[in-house]
Amino acid sequence: MELRQLEYFVAVAEEANFTRAAERLHVAQPGVSAQIRRLERELGQPLLDRSARAVRLTEVGAAALPHARAALAAVAGVRQAVDDLTGLVRGQVAMGMVSSRGPVNLPDLLARFHERHPAVDITLAEATSDILLAGVADGRFDVALIGVSGEPPPGIGLEVVLDEPMVAISGPDDPLTGQATITLSELESRSLVSLPKGTGMRAIVDAAFLADGAQPRVTLEAGDPNVVAELVGRGLGVAVVPMSLATHYTKLHAMKITRPAGLRAKLALAWRTEGPVSPAARVFISQARALLGL
Repeated sequence: MELRQLEYFVAVAEEANFTRAAERLHVAQPGVSAQIRRLERELGQPLLDRSARAVRLTEVGAAALPHARAALAAVAGVRQAVDDLTGLVRGQVAMGMVSSRGPVNLPDLLARFHERHPAVDITLAEATSDILLAGVADGRFDVALIGVSGEPPPGIGLEVVLDEPMVAISGPDDPLTGQATITLSELESRSLVSLPKGTGMRAIVDAAFLADGAQPRVTLEAGDPNVVAELVGRGLGVAVVPMSLATHYTKLHAMKITRPAGLRAKLALAWRTEGPVSPAARVFISQARALLGL
């Protein structure tokens, strides 16, 4: 009896289909069928009923399945114990990020982790903060860099990476250029360029307008904050952005927002504090917090 035979058997039992099991295991379907037939010959009993469209467990297969799972779990535990003892980290880390990640050097963060733990596969995806936060909560992401617009849901840890004031910006030929301060209600009649709904920055801006008793008139949306700044620079509207973005574009005019006061943009690292977290993810989160000075 071989471990891969047990692995193939568990996969087919859970997928109820040889083809889907083979895709999940990244092997050819005939190989899966052949290995399970060898296992059945060795045990002297059929484990799977192949007569229907969906593959079903026989009575013997149903009895054997929990033991097969336990054997695979025990082997994984042995491997993990050895890895822990020798300092090795294996597995996969799934990270998400918003496009407006500010001065955070994410490539450097990922490269350093890869240098220390080359056996860990790293995946990276970009999405809006609400999608990323939901992905961390349900396990699609191990960690994410998100824009913060409120308190995190239960079971989510949060460390603020960047906290800076937000300002209103206008293009070089805009009538507002030269004005030092502004309230959001003064922008109510202006075309506003903004990130789309679902982003942390958009949530902050919408809430700030509401707090000032104003309604934003968003006419242009862009998923990249740099595109927002460039659209403003071409005279297509005004925007409310983090100070660091405003100062990056020297042709833009920045105005301090006096009402509502204390408007700030926050970028944070988010991860699960409840539920299963892989050893690779725990190490990545620890090193990310250290490298970001958290």
